[in-house]
Amino acid sequence: MSSSSAAAVPGGTPADALRRNRILSSKLYFDVPGSKAPVVYSTAYDIAFLGIEKMHPFDSSKWGRICRFLTKEGHLEKNRVVEPLEASQEDLLVVHTEAYLNSLRSSFRVAAIVEVPPLTLIPNWLVQQRLLYPFRKQVGGSILSAKLALERGWAINVGGGFHHCSAEEGGGFCAYADISLCIQFAFVRLNISRVMIIDLGAHQGNGYEKDFANDGRVYILDMYNAGIYPFDYAAKRYIDQKIELVSGTETDDYLDQLDKALKVAQTRFQPQLIIYNAGTDILDGDPLGNLKISPEGVVIRDEKVFKFAKDQNIPLVMMTSGGYMKSSARVIADSITNLSQKDLIQLGSQPG
Repeated sequence: MSSSSAAAVPGGTPADALRRNRILSSKLYFDVPGSKAPVVYSTAYDIAFLGIEKMHPFDSSKWGRICRFLTKEGHLEKNRVVEPLEASQEDLLVVHTEAYLNSLRSSFRVAAIVEVPPLTLIPNWLVQQRLLYPFRKQVGGSILSAKLALERGWAINVGGGFHHCSAEEGGGFCAYADISLCIQFAFVRLNISRVMIIDLGAHQGNGYEKDFANDGRVYILDMYNAGIYPFDYAAKRYIDQKIELVSGTETDDYLDQLDKALKVAQTRFQPQLIIYNAGTDILDGDPLGNLKISPEGVVIRDEKVFKFAKDQNIPLVMMTSGGYMKSSARVIADSITNLSQKDLIQLGSQPG
């Protein structure tokens, strides 16, 4: 949460020193050659788990389908995609408590977080391998994407955006706090001190809101349907710029409210990095989002946010986050293609 009085930024404690050492010794940042695009994805992102994944409305193969659309249609060569590393226990401890990470060794606990009750009956080693490992790869992708964005001007993690997870609590299909982790790594490794989160998923981003509750380095713009999960009134206090939508909000009204919000944000905070949580659960027909935004509206939304960043020369990381229909992958691929066609991103190769 940003504040003009520069809310207390932690510093100097043994815990801060340990966090810094963990970040500096991490292998998640690595050099990516210019022959690669700043598009981060691994086939390990996708979740296939004895059909159990079909018990949650989330399309758990959406990430791979986005990339297949882009590669098959000639917008992105497969060998230009950046493969991230898996976030290790030490990496996760940069934000998470040991108690929370230990709780994920209970299949019952994981089942509650991802809202798939039958997972309770699955041995935890299998839950780790088939569900939490893909999530940890996506966390690695979110963290690496900030480094790529500082180098290239933008980066897209074709996954991540687990905005309901905080240091001590998961929920809403979010087991790890990749947004908080990405920002903490950027503070130390990229030497930046001002980050703006623009969260345009249908649900309130209550996880990182709690993690950055009193941190003046982070400005939070969250535009969400106030009538749906998570109803986290405590976390709402930490939103710098709150745009609460009503169920049934349609495309034109949505885009008008976004335009106004971005104008306000530009006058209030000058970030060195933007984290864009680009959930597609705002789409008309999404079973959980309850908004009525057209596919074209999502494409325009993303274009507006990338233009907002580019006009101010601010590096931007996009994470795909929530989106619970099979059509989401097609819409995201179309949006990335549009960003390329509008020259807001460059999917072609660079020298180097």
